[in-house]
Amino acid sequence: MHRHKKPHNWADLYYTVRMATPDAKMGMVRKIMLAFAERTGLFPEGASPERYLWTDSFAVCNYLGLYRQTGDDQYRDLAFRLVAQVHGVLGRHRRDDKRSGWISGLSEEEGRSHPTAGGLRIGKKINERKPEEPFDDQLEWDRDGQYFHYLTQWMHALDAVSRATGEPVFNGWAVELAKAVHARFSYEPQIGAEKRLYWKMSIDLSYPLVQSMGHHDPLDGRITYEELERTDAQLSGKSSSRQLSGEISDMSAICAGKSWATDDALGIGSLLTAAYRIARLMHAGSDTGSLLKTVLHDSLRSLKAFDSSSLWLPPDYRLAFRELGLSIGLQAIQKLKELVEQHTDAFQKPGGSVNVKGFEQYLTLTETINAFWMEKKSRESAAWKQHQDINMVMLASSLAPDGCLL
Repeated sequence: MHRHKKPHNWADLYYTVRMATPDAKMGMVRKIMLAFAERTGLFPEGASPERYLWTDSFAVCNYLGLYRQTGDDQYRDLAFRLVAQVHGVLGRHRRDDKRSGWISGLSEEEGRSHPTAGGLRIGKKINERKPEEPFDDQLEWDRDGQYFHYLTQWMHALDAVSRATGEPVFNGWAVELAKAVHARFSYEPQIGAEKRLYWKMSIDLSYPLVQSMGHHDPLDGRITYEELERTDAQLSGKSSSRQLSGEISDMSAICAGKSWATDDALGIGSLLTAAYRIARLMHAGSDTGSLLKTVLHDSLRSLKAFDSSSLWLPPDYRLAFRELGLSIGLQAIQKLKELVEQHTDAFQKPGGSVNVKGFEQYLTLTETINAFWMEKKSRESAAWKQHQDINMVMLASSLAPDGCLL
């Protein structure tokens, strides 16, 4: 393994990000998100949009965060416009496909009312693999289709729009998306066997493209489905919502006994964020205490296994969006810590209270990661430019995480 010296100016970078005022950070976030809007065709009117579901999910939440922070309606309107573009582009067949219209098969009018009824494409550059084509492990990464973990990320973004604006239609689209994709991604390998999830499905959800199950996919689904139900109940004034009870039951069964530990930076970040989301559900009255303890336990195991020396490699040896995902997750743990401290009684359960003290030694990694990718030279690297859109958006999320942690 090649060893690299720490950059000689690292102390200065670290000091800079620690001492940056909230206004300075928000200024950079605003600059990033307005540049992203123009770069990907969100504006001006008539631009040719380039949409990618994962990146756009975080972007919607970033715009909501800016809206809440500034009160400026332009950011709320950008979130609305981005949702409309994602549905209008990724909810429809590709331009290079002989099929046309909504991937759900609905008519134009019905499709506009139910844009998520057939799921949403990833937005990859190359068209999906046909059933008769041979599988190519490398090429599959660049082919279109539907990813379950991208879809749950979009459900979360839509739900966040409803919670930020009080408009229930977005939550309704998220619930409709959950029902549509759960029915196609979940399956029994054999009669009576435990259900599993396909990792990747075809654009029209008619056949699996990758049969293995994503490590955290059932956990993402379990958490997201319950969040959607809770928002639906709050906005409708109901005492509870049971729209996804069957889907939640399926996910709970798949999650039972699973280990979530990972040494991947983005995976750890997602797990840490999941812990915070579970804690919020628990605080709201959900019976998720056991799941929270499991996820916290596996998150701490994951952080202990993470090779933090990778954070001293030159930028061309690193993937910014994966590290920034870790940074976002660590900030979620800080919010979880504050939640537990403010509502001690809600987290005192039989079998022991929620304890997050073991995470404190890792929280400064956020400043390490942010400082490196705020540095202009790091963002001039080939590795940054290769994934520029997702890197930009997730840097903004890491600098101002309240939007994606709504």
